[in-house]
Amino acid sequence: MFFLLEAAGKQSSPGGMLSMLLPFILMFVVMYFLILRPQKRKERERKDLLSKVKKSDRVVTAGGIHGTITSVRENEVILRIDDTKDIKVKVDRGSIATVLEVSHDDVEEPNEITKESK
Repeated sequence: MFFLLEAAGKQSSPGGMLSMLLPFILMFVVMYFLILRPQKRKERERKDLLSKVKKSDRVVTAGGIHGTITSVRENEVILRIDDTKDIKVKVDRGSIATVLEVSHDDVEEPNEITKESK
């Protein structure tokens, strides 16, 4: 890094320092748009996914366990793995990888609009 500053000091043109820093600036901009920005977007989507899980959703954990959510707490979720034997597992909320089916229990029906006749 010091050799860059020494080389910049030895140059007589005032644009020499800018021309040396331009490739580093361009590299950072490209890295931001190709790596950092998509990663932040995926992280935000995952955070939204984990905040919206609720009872009766079918999920898959990061370990590959398929189950149905029976209880949701702040940092943990209880999954029912087998219906016949009623096997339940307590897992961390962050270990949920994907949501397979979203329960439609809490979804409200849209109200029908009726037109008044004259």
